[in-house]
Amino acid sequence: MNRLTDPPYMSFPLRIGEQGAAAADRRSHVRQQIEQVLFTNPNERVFRPDFGAGLKQLVFEPNSSVLWEITRKRISSSLAEALRGEVDPKSLEVEVRGEGEKLLITVSYALAAIGRGERHEFLV
Repeated sequence: MNRLTDPPYMSFPLRIGEQGAAAADRRSHVRQQIEQVLFTNPNERVFRPDFGAGLKQLVFEPNSSVLWEITRKRISSSLAEALRGEVDPKSLEVEVRGEGEKLLITVSYALAAIGRGERHEFLV
């Protein structure tokens, strides 16, 4: 592992093993950050009240294109703030669409340090 382009990060959720805190590579770390943003409600963190997209709050909302667009904008702004420095901001793309009673969220980006493209899907 090249420590300049892929330094070790503490894994989320934090796990302690025989070797100490579990580590994650850059790709895993960014994915874990995205999960934290998606599933944390605004005002849930005391010192970062604006952190989070609050997807848990959408459980009882009607699954329509209006909801998809509002959710896409909320996620995009939250991720742009949370991933600053890790992800090239011009490459960050969020797509939200409904699949039955669920939302499919696709997040695409390029890692800033190495320019490698990534794409993750989350079903909510």
